[in-house]
Amino acid sequence: MNIGDKIPEVLGIDQNGNQVKASDFAGKKLVIYFYPKDNTPGCTAEACSLSDGYLQLRKAGYEILGVSKDSQASHTKFAEKYSLPFPLIADTDTTLNQAFGVWQQKKMAGRTYMGTVRTTFLVDEQGVVTHIISKVNTKDAANQILELIK
Repeated sequence: MNIGDKIPEVLGIDQNGNQVKASDFAGKKLVIYFYPKDNTPGCTAEACSLSDGYLQLRKAGYEILGVSKDSQASHTKFAEKYSLPFPLIADTDTTLNQAFGVWQQKKMAGRTYMGTVRTTFLVDEQGVVTHIISKVNTKDAANQILELIK
């Protein structure tokens, strides 16, 4: 997914079992953030930062969607534990990760594996990608977005 590309219509199933579609957000801007795993330090910091900045982001016209390959049950626990006010998509088969190009080969501790590269996409009212943040500041993710859209 590149700047200027239109996001897919079907985005997935959220932690509450609801199907999420791009058309659900017609006329609204979107923050779609991809993260590796629920309840890990960086991912928790990022989710909490976006939760803390939720009202400011909404005031700027943005809705938020989180995406990882964790299960719906994992997302439910994660969202409840941290009182997250936005949907988390359970992309267990990595379809959305792959569509956005964030399912990539990674290296850690000498081993190579496929995983989600933490990335945030900003999408306009027509479902077109306007910004891509590849170096996400997990502790200050909301302000990073707000500074970008000033």
